[in-house]
Amino acid sequence: MGGLLMTADRLSRQLDRVRRSMPETPVMRLEHENVDLYAKLEFTNPNGSSKDRSAFWMLKQAVERGDINDRTTVVESSSGNLAVSMASLCRSLGVPFVPVIDPNCNAITEAYLRSVCDRVEKVTVRDSSGGFLATRLDKVTELRDEIASVYWPNQYANTDAIFGHYRLTGGELVRAFRRIDYVFVGTSTGGTIGGLSLRLKETYQGIRVIAIDAEGSAIFGGHPKKRRIPGLGSSITPELFDHALIDDVVVVPERDTVEGCRRLLRDHGIYAGGSSGTVYTAIERYFAGYRGRRPTVAFLCADRGTAYADTVYNPAWAASLSEDDTPSLELEVVHA
Repeated sequence: MGGLLMTADRLSRQLDRVRRSMPETPVMRLEHENVDLYAKLEFTNPNGSSKDRSAFWMLKQAVERGDINDRTTVVESSSGNLAVSMASLCRSLGVPFVPVIDPNCNAITEAYLRSVCDRVEKVTVRDSSGGFLATRLDKVTELRDEIASVYWPNQYANTDAIFGHYRLTGGELVRAFRRIDYVFVGTSTGGTIGGLSLRLKETYQGIRVIAIDAEGSAIFGGHPKKRRIPGLGSSITPELFDHALIDDVVVVPERDTVEGCRRLLRDHGIYAGGSSGTVYTAIERYFAGYRGRRPTVAFLCADRGTAYADTVYNPAWAASLSEDDTPSLELEVVHA
């Protein structure tokens, strides 16, 4: 028992040091014709994405509950950013981490994971939806049976991810703004939009929370299909969405994600990842032709564009999106 207590104390002290190394991410005002637009630059987190917030909080709570000790291996399914955050944080804690990834994982991200993790599992068989999520989760189940002492954060159902964004990301927005009228949030596991919607709606009367999803995602009842840009959408509706307070949903085709990323870079000098370009596209079209009092609008730039250099920012790869034999939707607004 004494050894476990010493381990818990060591892990808690290291997590405290990690927390002190996570400064508040900056907010940048962007020129816009119709709204006062602000981007919260989550890619300035230590590991380059907003997933630092949820990964940190899930690990913190797991250590405090005793779910993680010096004999634990952490196993998680991720399309990229959460795996990077988990890999870095687990390495700093001295806890083994096994990420389960798929072919949509960017080459730079996969290379990083293979350099920092002793074991990386990569699934290659598509599930019945045309994606890889079910296959990844099946692999997680296999690993939980194989490895003696495993902690699975389960980012799709773990409310610790919500409270990480409620306390950290949401808390920073509340301190930065006297008022926010709209917040646009890319959706995947539901942790970010769950935490932000709860925190911001209890602070700002009348704020509207707009969820942004990718065409081909099943989160909001759409028909799942093959998607090629990681970080947004899901072939299931994760349990965390039961906690999110959402006013509208905007569905964006992947080809428009590419254009949104390019406009962010060209017009504002922000080199951001796929989800940021998707959200920016949604904002542009949501307020096209808007007239009236200029609302204050905030959104997250969840990660940098570096990992997307060979895909979203590669003209040849981007052109291949148009070769998909399934017709794309126009941008669709669904009132929740």
